[in-house]
Amino acid sequence: MIDEPGNSRPPAPVSKRKAAARKAARRLGVEDWTNAALRVLLRDGVGAVTIAKVCEELGVTKGSFYWHFDGIDQLLETTAQFWCADHNDAARGFHDLDELPVEQRLERMGALLTEERVWQIELAVRDWARTNAKVAEAVKALDQRIFHTLSKALIELGFSPEQSEMRAGLMCFAGIGFVHGNQNLPVPTADQRREFFRFITSAGPRC
Repeated sequence: MIDEPGNSRPPAPVSKRKAAARKAARRLGVEDWTNAALRVLLRDGVGAVTIAKVCEELGVTKGSFYWHFDGIDQLLETTAQFWCADHNDAARGFHDLDELPVEQRLERMGALLTEERVWQIELAVRDWARTNAKVAEAVKALDQRIFHTLSKALIELGFSPEQSEMRAGLMCFAGIGFVHGNQNLPVPTADQRREFFRFITSAGPRC
């Protein structure tokens, strides 16, 4: 008696394309996704940061996206937290500030703030912070880190701790104001930035 073949079929082989997509999903890290989201933001604007657009930027499928994130909100939140984190200071140009003379340090921070790439991301992140508590905490930590960096620089210039904190606060408020108002007001030139820092670091008594 000859056994009849069973009705069960072997599973269909996974296509090369799907296998490659799965491999790519495992290979990509969270930082790859956050960097891709930032690139889309800078090139096409905040509204363009969608799952489809970021996947297109990385050349992977939406399935790859869901390997790492539950949805677009989680990606945006993670991107904002990544941008604000202290380990990302190199991307903002802050990583070697302590090696510069104090005057150059202040000038560098002013130049970085008015860089288009930086203020575009800062504006988007601060907008997200209005509706997301985790992003708001990340922005708060970034602001405090910049404040303390400025205050330390002013103390090195000879100002008292009280004067340093006051002047550092003025610079922080000016910077945040620039982020929100630069599209409506003239962008400061390099000479104007230097004049602003001269004003902040020389006006009034130092003790």
